[in-house]
Amino acid sequence: MIGAITLLLVFQLLGEVIARGLALPIPGPVIGMALLFAALAVRGGPATDLRKTAQVMLQHLSLLFIPAGTGIMLHFQRMSDEWLPLLISLVASTLITIAVTALALRFLSRRRDLPRETP
Repeated sequence: MIGAITLLLVFQLLGEVIARGLALPIPGPVIGMALLFAALAVRGGPATDLRKTAQVMLQHLSLLFIPAGTGIMLHFQRMSDEWLPLLISLVASTLITIAVTALALRFLSRRRDLPRETP
């Protein structure tokens, strides 16, 4: 499990170094996750220990929301002052996400239904 967590943290660190070194507007962990995905795609999938470690981490994913909840309570006054822009951005981003997901699903389902050429 330590090796798998180390692997995850190395990719996060690599992403952070790339993001800060190139002054990219993308967060380092997102770049690291994309690099990890590429490495796993080239390798043919995750090893068993990485898969088990990821499963354990996903089981405790709710613990990651504690800092966000604390931040909300800490800045409650500011959020109550700016509730309308927050509400609009939350509703708009949710609708955009639903629309993009629906379009991607439609595209992929049509692509799957196309007849394939056999050699």
